[in-house]
Parts: sequence; structure tokens; C-alpha cells
Amino acid sequence: MTGARSRTRQQLAVAAGAQVVLLAVLSVGVGLGPVGWLAGSACLVGLCVLLTAATQRAGVAALGPADLVTLTRAVLTGGVCALVADGLRDGAPATGPLVVVASVALVLDAVDGRVARRSGTASPLGARFDMEVDSFLVLVLSVPVAVLLGPWVLAIGLMRYAFVAASWWLPWLRSPLPTRYSAKVVAALQGIALVVAAADVLPRPWAAALVAVALAFLVWSFGHDVAWLRRSAGGRAPTWVTSTLAGALVLAALVAPNELTALSPGAFLRIPAEGLVAVAVLLALPWRHGRVVAAVAGVALGLLTVLKALDLGFSAVLARPFDPLTDWTAFAPAVEFLSGSTGRVAAIAAVVVAVVTAVAVVVLVTGAVLRLGRLVHRRRSAAARSVLVLGTAWVTCAVFGTQLVPHVHVAAASTATLVRDRVVQVRADLQDRQAFAAQVAADAFRDRPAAELLTALRGKDVVVAFVESYGRSAVPAPQVGAVLEDGRRRLASAGFSARSALLTSPTTGAYSWLAHATLLSGTWVDSQHRYRDLVSGDRLTLTRAFRDAGWRTVAVMPGTTRAWPEAAFYGLDRVLAADDLGYRGPDHGWPTIPDQYTLAAFERLEHGRADRPPLMAEIVLASSHSPWQFVPPVVDWDEVGDGSAFAAFPPADGAPERERYRDAVAYSLASLLSWVETHGDDDLVLVVLGDHQPFPVVTGDGAGADVPVSVVSRDPAVLDRIAGWGWQEGLRPGPRAPVWRMDAFRDRFLTAFSS
Repeated sequence: MTGARSRTRQQLAVAAGAQVVLLAVLSVGVGLGPVGWLAGSACLVGLCVLLTAATQRAGVAALGPADLVTLTRAVLTGGVCALVADGLRDGAPATGPLVVVASVALVLDAVDGRVARRSGTASPLGARFDMEVDSFLVLVLSVPVAVLLGPWVLAIGLMRYAFVAASWWLPWLRSPLPTRYSAKVVAALQGIALVVAAADVLPRPWAAALVAVALAFLVWSFGHDVAWLRRSAGGRAPTWVTSTLAGALVLAALVAPNELTALSPGAFLRIPAEGLVAVAVLLALPWRHGRVVAAVAGVALGLLTVLKALDLGFSAVLARPFDPLTDWTAFAPAVEFLSGSTGRVAAIAAVVVAVVTAVAVVVLVTGAVLRLGRLVHRRRSAAARSVLVLGTAWVTCAVFGTQLVPHVHVAAASTATLVRDRVVQVRADLQDRQAFAAQVAADAFRDRPAAELLTALRGKDVVVAFVESYGRSAVPAPQVGAVLEDGRRRLASAGFSARSALLTSPTTGAYSWLAHATLLSGTWVDSQHRYRDLVSGDRLTLTRAFRDAGWRTVAVMPGTTRAWPEAAFYGLDRVLAADDLGYRGPDHGWPTIPDQYTLAAFERLEHGRADRPPLMAEIVLASSHSPWQFVPPVVDWDEVGDGSAFAAFPPADGAPERERYRDAVAYSLASLLSWVETHGDDDLVLVVLGDHQPFPVVTGDGAGADVPVSVVSRDPAVLDRIAGWGWQEGLRPGPRAPVWRMDAFRDRFLTAFSS
């Protein structure tokens, strides 16, 4: 045994040396601090102590080939732990190194088992060692993901240890379990989901959904093991365990909120009226009829649960619930955006995960309702007493407004309220089409001759520049404020003046085209069905008014990668989409083309031409579109070229989303103001505005829908025309700046500059 111990100690000594080398590499590469070194060293000490004791108890002479692979994974896990601990001190771990080290550890997880089987060295010690390393890696990975998505993620990392703690009180949980392939798949899913979420490459709602699916499968896997162990011990766990899980699932589906602000553990501490009514109905029916009722109710509840999940996602991005009548059309653009941001494979995987999750939710909820229905049928007396007691409690809590946690009433009817709200919403959508048609038809400029329109701007080049996600919340940011103030001074030196105010956008977080349509058409386009109805008609748009009055009209849309039939409605002579701009620079995901290149291409292809008529251009600056992955500096305009110069700049780092957003908006504005300073002349009139606020995760709750707008010109006569608007001087609207609805802009602009 002395020789065996010596051999094991040598292997552990090599592992200790590898751990120190890994920590040293991380120190040089990412600046690993004392906290990280302490955490990594603690992992090393724990590994050596526990593995030495385990090999002595098992009488193992030395670790086998597969165990050495697992030991390598343990060393990598120590590095992950060090990165996480060090990152918690700084607010966030170094994402790149964390993902790389954790990914290698996960890949090796598929190697050690195969090595053990091929070498004939599989052993109980090796299996236990592999499982404990897996569990600890998942626990460590759950910590940074919990920082991103919420503390509920820690349930993934703690579940294995909760199972072990439960076995101290329930000895039958200590029995050996048979090998299950599904358990291995579920275990692998945990690591993959956590690494993807930690990489922060998916929008937060998608990442949360992925991790939630992984957690659901983990709960199922542990529930399966508990039921098997209890059944093997001669107990009746399959009945009470599955019934309890079914009850918990149905309760969660009934009381789960559909708003992010209401999502908390206290939201589930309620009595659902719908559940009590359903049990009462099942008690009144024979089971042959009750089975059908339970199945239908289960499917309906499953679909409503999916609807709640969609509401949560839409509230995170758009600050509003999902509209079942019109929002289905948003899925195709969402997949296109995801494909451009994270790659086609990731987009396909996300769609598959979403579809599988939705189907799984409906199936699981339906199965849970059927199981509870059978339980009600078998134990009718107990079910009747439970309904009586809980019904009395519900009425009492409703009368007195009882709340176990603030703002959450114990007496709940949230699912019934959700159904009612959706019915009202669909009815309102159908009625809105008629009301909107009347608004579109009521156009004060429909019959105005083109010769009378925009006479005060004859000979001017008018540019309307939409800055993606440039909302009111960005103005106080130091980065954005510095760009606006510096731009004001530089433009003033070049002879330009500006007036600024705020416009209330019809959308928040996404759906930029709704804001574009609202501004240009002078109608309130706050839904996809309104947009479709608008572009299928002949409403006079600002761009068409310019074209009819003699301007050449151009749209520069670097984010458009497919046909855009709406160009005819807007009255555009030319659309410069992504493929028309000649960009040959780096692709760091959607949006691909930097704003400075977009403006340089516009200058080369349209504005800088000597043989052109007066120009009216709508330009969409997309670099400030989420996920804000590429924010290069503003370079000299002679260096822009075909975009290859931007390859010298790396993509955005792992800074928090709010900081990346502010940096991106500052870059978009700096590019535009630099273009005005470099290429603007006495004939340029610029209208620059945001299309909408970013999503609520960035702005926080209650940020509103206001966006800044400015008019910039060298010609005092242009600004004199809008003196009656009361807009503030400069590019930075203050707290007292006028606020208009965005649909008011077209009519006021046409009135100000027409005879």
C-alpha cells in the first residue's frame, strides 16, 4: 500500500502543478487576482484531500487512464472556479476564458467514460469521481449565470447536493442507481446550457428559456431517480412523488405571472380559483366524461402556459405582452436577427429548442392534469373536503385582500384574467382596423398640389437619419452626452445650428419599422397589423411628398438583406440595402456594417455625386442595434475604403449590456456628426432621431417611449421656420424639452416648410 499511496500522490502532485500553471496562465491572460488564486487553491486542496481519502478507502493502487482524464477535468474545473470567484469581485467573470476552459472540461466529460470502457478500467471509484466533478462544475457555472438571469439558476447547481443532503435523512436514497442514458444526456444538457448562457451570446429571454428547459429536465431526471429508489425500497413513491410533481406543475401553470416585474417566488404562493373550479367540475362528472374534460383542460392550460412564456419574453424586449393576432409575424424577423447575431446553427438550435419546449410544456401539463384528475376520481371525499377548505380560504383571502408578500394577493384568478384580457385584446385588434383605416383616410395633405409642398426647402438636401435604439434613456449617459456636446461645438464651428426635442415612439425595444412608418406617414403605427394596412394603401409619406415635389428619394438600409416591397409605398427612387453598399469588412454578427461605412457609402453612391438633383434620404444607422457586438472607433474618412480597415478593431468585450448599448449609441452619433462636419454644406438639412428606446433590461422599468430628435442646418431660415415649435438649442434635449407623439411630426414638418 505504501507504493500505491506514493503512486497516487505523484499523480496528484502532477495535477497540483497543472493547476498552478493554469492559474498562472489565467493571471497573465486575464489578470486573475488574489480572490481567484484563493478559490483555485481551495479547489486544489479539496481535490487532493478527497481523492486521497477515496483511493485509500477503495484500495486503489493508482488512478487509471479514465481517472486521469477526469483528474484533468477537475483541474480545469478549478480554473473555472477561480475565474468565477475573481469575476464576482469585479462584477462579471472574463467571459471568453471562462467559456473556453469550461467547454474543454465538458468535451473531456465525453472522453473519460469511453476511455474506461475501452481500457477495461471502469470502476465504482471512477464513476463517483466523474459524477462529483460534473456536479461541482455545474455548481460553479450556475453562479455567473445566476448573476445574469437570477438566483433561480442556482437550483441547477445545488440539486445534486440537495439530493445528497436528503439521503442523510432518507437512507433509501443511498441505494445505487442503474445506469440511464437519459440521465447522461440531461447531465450534459446542464453544462451546455450554462456555458451558452454564460457566454452571453443569446438575448437574455432566450438564454433564460434555455436554462429553464435544462432545469426542467433536471427536475424530471431527479424525480425519476427518486421514484425508482423508493419503488426499489418497497415504498409507494411513484404515486405520491409523481402526484406531487404533477400538482406543483399545474399550480405553477395556473398562478405563474406573465409580466417580468411580477415574476418572483412569492407569485407562486397563491390559491388559484381556476383549479378549485376544475376539481369541482371533475367531482360532478363520472370519470368517462371527466377524462375528456381533464384532457381538454390540460391542453388549454399548456397552451396558456406557453402564452405566458411569450408574454414574459415580449415584456422583456418590447415592454408589452404578446399579441396573438399579429405578433406571430415577428418570429421570422426574430430568427433572421438571431441568425445574423449568433450564426445560422445557433438560430436553428434556438428554434428547435423553443418548439420542443413548447410541445413539452403542453404534453407535460396535459399529463399532469390527467393524473390529478384520476387522483380526484379515486379520492373523491378527500378532494371534496380540500375544495371546501381551499374555497373558503380563497373567498376569505379575496374579501380581506390577504397578501403573503407585498402586491401579491393569495386569492388568485390570473389564468382566467389572462384569457379575458386576450379575448378583449383580439376584439380590440379587430375593431382597430376600422378605426385605423379612418385615420389613414383623414389626411390634410392628400389633395395638396405637389407644387405647394416643401417650398421652403427647394434646393436643399434633406437627410432623415434614424439612430437605432437611441432613446431618451441614453441622453444622460456620459458617453452619449460627451459626443453630443462635442458635436455641438464642432458643428457650431462649422456654421451649423441645431434645435432638439423629444418624440414619443409607438414601440419600445424592437419593431423599428413601426417608428419609421409612424414618422413618415403621420399615423400612429403601433402594431404589425396597422403596418400591413398602412403599406398596402396610398397614404402620403414624407418621402413621397419630397419625390412628388422634385427631390430624388433614397433609403439607406444596411440591415435589410432581402427584398423590401414597401419601397413603392414610401415613394423611393432607390433603396441601398446591405448588398448594395459594397462592404468588405469583418462580420461580427448582425448588424454587420458599421455606421461610418454606411455613411461613407451614402456619400460615395448618392450625396457626393455632382450630377444629381436635390436629395431626400432616409438613413438607418444600425450599429446601435442590440446585441451591440461591434463598436469600432470613428476613423479618418479617407481610411474607410471598402470596410477592410475595420478588421483592425476587435468586437465588443464582455461589458454589461447597458454599457455596450451606450457605447454603441455614442458611436452612431459620433459617426453621423463627423459626416455632417466633413461632408455637410449650406444645402444640408439633417433630421436625426431615435426610433425607439432599447429593451427594458437596459433601461429599467418605467423608462417610457420617448426618443430624442434634432434638426441641424447652416441656413438660419430653416431653423426660423420651426421657431414656433419651441424646441431647445443644441443636440441634447433637456428635461423640459417639448414632447410630441411621433405621428405629429409629418404634418408639422410639411406645414412649416410648405407654402
